Amino acid sequence: MCDLLNRIWSRPRGEWTRVVRNELPDLSAKLVAELQRGFPALSALLGDTPVEEAHWALEQALLTVLGYQKESESKPPAGPSVVTPMPVARARQDLFDVLAGQREVPEEGLTELSRAAGWPIPETLQAVVLATPAEAPQLAAALGHALIGSVDGYTCLFVPDPATQTRARLEAALKGRPAAVGHVVPATDTASSLRWARYLLTLAPGRVGPETRPAFVDDHLSALLLLQDESLADALTSRWLGPLEELTPRQSERLEVTLLAWLEGGGAPEAAKLLHVHPQTVRYRLRQIEKLFGPVLRDPRTRFELEMALRSRRLMAHVRSYRARAGRRARAVASSIRPLGVAREARVNGL
Repeated sequence: MCDLLNRIWSRPRGEWTRVVRNELPDLSAKLVAELQRGFPALSALLGDTPVEEAHWALEQALLTVLGYQKESESKPPAGPSVVTPMPVARARQDLFDVLAGQREVPEEGLTELSRAAGWPIPETLQAVVLATPAEAPQLAAALGHALIGSVDGYTCLFVPDPATQTRARLEAALKGRPAAVGHVVPATDTASSLRWARYLLTLAPGRVGPETRPAFVDDHLSALLLLQDESLADALTSRWLGPLEELTPRQSERLEVTLLAWLEGGGAPEAAKLLHVHPQTVRYRLRQIEKLFGPVLRDPRTRFELEMALRSRRLMAHVRSYRARAGRRARAVASSIRPLGVAREARVNGL
């Protein structure tokens, strides 16, 4: 903790505001831990109050003492009785549920929840879904006082003002744990960011280890769009890949990878490089493909749909393989992701 204080006081006075804001969550967490160790009565007083609430209260007190906010700004709104940490925790859980789309309140009710929770709703948010709940309060503090909640057994965070939480900072905070980071959305569309982060985590959960890195929805937009509806994905593959069904599995696989490489690369030499085979081998396979599919391969729209069908088939094979390994929990979560077609929930970064 001394090192943390030294980092703050050693910086030029003009940088104190930025440094204090960045370091305060860690300082508050360390102070609470030290106080609990040194004063057992404090732990008894806190009782079942979530530790993140104690972190937040101390953080607000320090901001007030240091002159970064007025005393009135650090207090939860007064009601008929004094607001205790437990009502604050309840308000935060309710606020999370509303933002996650698990319950509805009128606009004025959302404003009241925000005030009671001491968590101003920013213009934009970003969801983070954790495979395990370990150290969630510390992560919330490190990610700009994120809002913690749970959905279907997953611990989730709503990160406020994503512009201040750069990708590098998110990767550093989440390194070593399986997690998925949703796309940035307006606060009114938070459920969408959460939805796709959850789905991505079921597709690419990752392994626990020091080199584990979070998966970002922004890196998988096209795949997620193709997987919006499994029934349509199956219909697409049946519609365009029917000519391959009469082949043996090995023949079908060889021609599929060749066709996809040709569609991606734009020609036989490019496909040969992607497949690490001789161009003449690709040309031979392409002649087989042309016999199967006929002149439709010359149509740009057909080539586009063929590429989508091939990609969909590979993605669905990956999803089904993972579900078979992961068991019921992955299937239950993935099945709760409803097909999206219209309305605000269908938007993924504006697409």
